[in-house]
Amino acid sequence: MTQTAPPTPARADDEKRRFASLDPRTGEVIAHHPVASEDDVREAVRVARDASVFWSGLGFDGRGARLDAWRKLLLKRLDEFQTLISAETGKSADDARTELALVIDHLHWAAKHAPKVLGKRKISPGMLMYNHAASLEYRPLGVVGVIGPWNYPAFTPMGSIAYALAAGNAVVFKPSEFTPGVGVFLASTFGEVVPEFPVLQVVTGFGETGAALCTSGVDKLAFTGSTPTGKKVMAACAASLTPVLVECGGKDPLIVAEDADVKAAADGAVWGGIFNSGQTCAGVERVYVADAVYDEFVGLVVEKARKLRPGGEADAHFGPITMPKQVDVIHAHVADALERGGRAVVGGLESIRPPYVEPVVLVDVPDDALAVTDETFGPTLVVTRVADGDEAVRRANASVYGLGASVYSRGRGEELADRLRCGMVSINSVLAYASVPGLPFGGVGASGFGRIHGEDGLREFTYAHSVTRKRFGALLNPMTYDRGSRTIRHVVRLVRVLYGR
Repeated sequence: MTQTAPPTPARADDEKRRFASLDPRTGEVIAHHPVASEDDVREAVRVARDASVFWSGLGFDGRGARLDAWRKLLLKRLDEFQTLISAETGKSADDARTELALVIDHLHWAAKHAPKVLGKRKISPGMLMYNHAASLEYRPLGVVGVIGPWNYPAFTPMGSIAYALAAGNAVVFKPSEFTPGVGVFLASTFGEVVPEFPVLQVVTGFGETGAALCTSGVDKLAFTGSTPTGKKVMAACAASLTPVLVECGGKDPLIVAEDADVKAAADGAVWGGIFNSGQTCAGVERVYVADAVYDEFVGLVVEKARKLRPGGEADAHFGPITMPKQVDVIHAHVADALERGGRAVVGGLESIRPPYVEPVVLVDVPDDALAVTDETFGPTLVVTRVADGDEAVRRANASVYGLGASVYSRGRGEELADRLRCGMVSINSVLAYASVPGLPFGGVGASGFGRIHGEDGLREFTYAHSVTRKRFGALLNPMTYDRGSRTIRHVVRLVRVLYGR
């Protein structure tokens, strides 16, 4: 059954409010979805409270079995799911399949590793508390709210949903208004393997629905979107001290050092900047290339990028720009770069023909241009000549964003990566870290805070529960008013002996 928010009797008018999800390639209506009101969202969270008790009560083994069943059901219906993602985002079939392969891999990892990462374990009590046993476990928060994006409507929110579920939480998911069907599909398939309670619910709608989720009383809110919206989410959650996980995208750099495999670097830059129409938070937007290999690199990038074409066909290299107003942002960034003296070596303003944008490669762009400072979120690359890898690191770190990065170097990869201010780095590849389920994903600075994926991602949706148990009486007990001054002197002497050397 489809786990959507139950309607409330008080909203007779709102029951008639529905909106259409559209295929950005054709404008065709795919389906209609309800606009969840504030009352709807609060009711969904209320219902999730009871569901969370049931779900957490299953324990790791019980939840793991259900999550494994969900994974197998998603695989069984993968072609159907891929078609839906392509329809709502316009992305190519292969890009959608790649996204779903990552969904399956991460879902499997979260279910498998949750017991070891979160389960109860012994902790050394230390010197002063030697007569106590100590243990630690990570307990579910209860109900987690998730606000997801449209560019990866399954993979990105599942980085929170799958890990929150594996940790024992119920989830209320608000998908983007551009991809509501993906959210409904996830909740519906999950409901088939967990029919007893609405452990995973979806509330569809616009910004007001997301705002209602922030103030609905969830125990944590995980948000992925723009930095301005992320600040609004934080402000709304602050009133109730609701903790937040915020992933706000980036302006990710790719560094091509003087000793790089230039052909591999060019291939990585083109794919990292243009796949999924450049609509990737950790995609390549800025490229810093050492002078020694700059001309060769630009030549290869031009050759590769000119061969790529967007389209609505299944075999197109990439699809349209999913969100119409993003086309205006892309146009503004390219126009600003050209007005400031930049040159387009591939494409230009004429490449922007809504809903499609052909590849645009810019060079000689000033550092204060919008195409360098702000997230473009389109199939564009800004390539900048630098003296060497050291200057590339300095220029890369100058951004307010700090999500991911890539480094191409035969001998300096680790060294340059260690100096980058960001959450993740791929050496001699792009975006490899996102495909490793055990690695945490998230940024610093204007890219947000908190982590999804990996052990950090599991713990993100829990709270630590620490317990000590007295096993026997201690010869020295400083934690009583009957201790006497001799006891404290002995304790201090012991600390000095053990730790003063």
